[in-house]
Amino acid sequence: MSRVQLALNVGDLDASIAFYTKLFNTPPAKIRENYANFAIAEPPLKLVLIAGQGEPGSLNHVGVEVESTDQVAAEAARMQAEGATCDVQESTTCCFAVQDKVWVTGAEAPSEIYTVLADASVMHPAQGECCAPVEAETASVGSAPQSSCC
Repeated sequence: MSRVQLALNVGDLDASIAFYTKLFNTPPAKIRENYANFAIAEPPLKLVLIAGQGEPGSLNHVGVEVESTDQVAAEAARMQAEGATCDVQESTTCCFAVQDKVWVTGAEAPSEIYTVLADASVMHPAQGECCAPVEAETASVGSAPQSSCC
């Protein structure tokens, strides 16, 4: 099953976890330092809460979680055929998960299409901040900044 991912910046992680648990009648699937995610069946949604990044209450990024690496590759190929700039990342560690993903440059901000390969004990690789805009090597001149990970 594919599902939309919404990553939100929050000021109070505990209060946000309590609220979204009640709103979606679903407990978090994962809680880590400054991070929680919900795998909501109905409506199909991956809700990610990130504390300590960005203005509380603002959108951190959007994405689509898919079931397999093959689906990530197919979506990357489809978006490249549509003329989008894509940054493919294989076996990258982000948001406490090892993922295969592609960041696609959008009209307003990049979006990710990803699959989770395994759980991880860290938020992001040591070389960059997770979910923070950075200039990607594959971005074309004048394109929107890519995000380093999840």
